Amino acid sequence: MIYLLEDDDSIRELIIYTLNSQGMQAQGFSRPSGFWTAVRAQVPDLVLLDIMLPEEDGLSILKKLRSSALTGKLPVIMLTAKGSEYDTVLGLDSGADDYIPKPFRMMELLSRIRALLRRSGQSGQVEEYRLGCLYVCPSRHLVQVDGRDVSLTLKEYELLCCMLGQPGVVFSRSQLLDRIWGYEFDGESRTVDVHIRTLRQKLGPAGDYVQTVRGIGYKMGGMPE
Repeated sequence: MIYLLEDDDSIRELIIYTLNSQGMQAQGFSRPSGFWTAVRAQVPDLVLLDIMLPEEDGLSILKKLRSSALTGKLPVIMLTAKGSEYDTVLGLDSGADDYIPKPFRMMELLSRIRALLRRSGQSGQVEEYRLGCLYVCPSRHLVQVDGRDVSLTLKEYELLCCMLGQPGVVFSRSQLLDRIWGYEFDGESRTVDVHIRTLRQKLGPAGDYVQTVRGIGYKMGGMPE
């Protein structure tokens, strides 16, 4: 279980949605009081912690976590709009395991989370995906179709894993832009369509699993009839 303490509703909802779609259980909190209640009931595997919060700032929360025998070794990643070197050093010196300034890209956050979970002996990552002739192993960054390796760019790979994480769920173009390119992405909206097209081509016979939902976006499903 991953706990996220973030008072910005849009950021909190996006992160929780992304973590859940990648096979990670996650729960979000807008206020420290709710977070502490949850920690007393269940200690999570990792905490994502904002600094600027109502009731109590993130650094104070981090110090309390580190001072408790129950949560002293709990992996913590700081998320904050403060990006200066001083704030980074302050967060790390206070006991944070990692520090990511906003705005950040969702796939970078996922990568940092997985790396920290591996270092701490936890694993929130799905071991593998199988769909017909398609096989994907995230831990090995391996994609195969009919047993043959498929070479994808990083964005193509991230799109594939994103949709495989929730087969049958329709993702709008804006949702995919948020997850793969980050919510501050200012490029062309056609970016998703272009990457989906090349992804399908490279997947060959498995390319039909990536289905277009007219007027909405894309989903991962079985072979169309």
